[in-house]
Amino acid sequence: MANEEENTGNVKRELEKVFDLALKATVRNETDVRPLIAACTAKFGDYQCNNAMGLWSKIKGKGTEFKGPQPVGQAIMKNLPPSEMIESCSVAGPGFVNVVLSKNWMAKNIQKMLVDGIETWAPKLRVKKAVVDFSSPNIAKEMHVGHLRSTIIGDSLARMLEFSNVEVLRRNHVGDWGTQFGMLIEYLFEKFPNSEDANETAIGELQEFYRRSKNRFDSDPAFKERAQQAVVRLQSGEPKYHEAWAQICEISRKEFDKVYKRLRVDLEEKGESFYNPYIPGVIDELSKQGLVEESQGARVIFIEGVNIPLIIVKSDGGFNYASTDLAALWYRLNEEKAEWIIYVTDVGQQLHFDMVFSAAKRAGWLSADDSTYPKASHVGFGLVLGEDGKRLRTRFSEVVRLVDLLDEAKNRSKAVLIERGKDKEWTEEELEQTAEAVGYGAAKYFDLKNNRLTNYTFSFDQMLNDKGNTAVYLLYAHARICSIIRKSGKDIEELKKTGSLVLDHADERALGLHLLHFSEVIEEALTNLLPNVVCEYLYNLSEYFTRFYSNCQVVGSAEETSRLLLCEATATVMRKCFHLLGIVPVYKI
Repeated sequence: MANEEENTGNVKRELEKVFDLALKATVRNETDVRPLIAACTAKFGDYQCNNAMGLWSKIKGKGTEFKGPQPVGQAIMKNLPPSEMIESCSVAGPGFVNVVLSKNWMAKNIQKMLVDGIETWAPKLRVKKAVVDFSSPNIAKEMHVGHLRSTIIGDSLARMLEFSNVEVLRRNHVGDWGTQFGMLIEYLFEKFPNSEDANETAIGELQEFYRRSKNRFDSDPAFKERAQQAVVRLQSGEPKYHEAWAQICEISRKEFDKVYKRLRVDLEEKGESFYNPYIPGVIDELSKQGLVEESQGARVIFIEGVNIPLIIVKSDGGFNYASTDLAALWYRLNEEKAEWIIYVTDVGQQLHFDMVFSAAKRAGWLSADDSTYPKASHVGFGLVLGEDGKRLRTRFSEVVRLVDLLDEAKNRSKAVLIERGKDKEWTEEELEQTAEAVGYGAAKYFDLKNNRLTNYTFSFDQMLNDKGNTAVYLLYAHARICSIIRKSGKDIEELKKTGSLVLDHADERALGLHLLHFSEVIEEALTNLLPNVVCEYLYNLSEYFTRFYSNCQVVGSAEETSRLLLCEATATVMRKCFHLLGIVPVYKI
């Protein structure tokens, strides 16, 4: 029983321990048999052990006493050690062992979480340190709606890893190096001969500055030549050019920070320029291993199963994305000692990262098997579409600025609150905070609830709808639960210590069981790097709560204390889900 205190928040893991003992007793001569436990969807139980069929195929013909998978299932059930978490078991079909959890154990476990904190339900992962590389806009270009996906998916995955006690290095791999800086610097010198005049106000909108410098580059051969020289002078470290580069980067950074501040996203910038000094050494190391070959004047690594090679030094001797990405991967593994490196970019870059990871495996940097560490994962995502089914753009065919999109969501959210008279009831600060929480939260959730690999159609109306699977509906549901607890007049902290939770009604038990799925859901979301799994869980949780609240009177009932604790447990889990999705909860509405 001592083991059952280790991570009782993860029911699946606890059942695995119990069934592991049963499996060892059932097939003593078979090693490497891991318990296959899954939550049940049928009405026969809460969980199911699915080992019997696989075991039968392993042991038949070996002189076994069993006559088929059903008897194997019966034996597994018979060999289960006593456990306070299991109420009853039954065997169905070809040996599936169905488990009904003890409602007393369930209630005790939920109450323990309320006292000890939801951190006790955090998944336990085998990794200690991870890098999440996300957002990564280009200097001197606006952050557009495509960056929304990378930024919020990356932030959500980082939050889940942090919740699971993994040290996370949140990296913003900005595009702050390369040939485009020649034209930007040269245009800056042309417009502002006195560098002190070149400030944020004077330069104005960076996107427009970039466009004008690109026009000059394309139309004026003399300017183009000066721009190409500027790249060489920047890369050789000439102070005047380096200062101009730093100035452009800083103005861009301030623009990016407007978005990060709204989204409450923390990132540490280590852009392309940071890894530049490491490229020659990394290429040298790969060459010594015999991985680098000459091809049409370029230096390349051939990848098995891919027609084109990975070019790491161009024919003109210059470096490219692959050179930088290999240097960054080397640095993260060797200097930062990360065990799992996660890259969040659009699906169009999948092949590029597959090739980089394959080269790293050939070099022995990454484990050949993706089920062990160190490993690297590419988290791809689809496009954000407009209502015309094409990539979301403004009426003038420009990409939508992310700041504008977020402000629009907040302003619409505020307008609805004012329409409902909240400006008369609340302070201006409360109105602003709620409008931000709902508006920004709605934008995040509308993106995250989709499987990241799919494209989705952007719609303010759907996003800010207070019915259905939206952040607005869920935030309001949380506020309603908080209101129930407030209106009871009871001190919930006191009830956690003195009251006791019971799950006698069928809808209480169903809600309790869903709460207990929390830890394994977060683990599944991390294993597959899919935040939409958490969104689905959160929406279903609100549905279970609605059913419970419709059929079980809370305030004024004989079960008031227990049911208030169940309300608090639901609100606690909802808040943690909101946190993992980067959404700020609201407590009144």
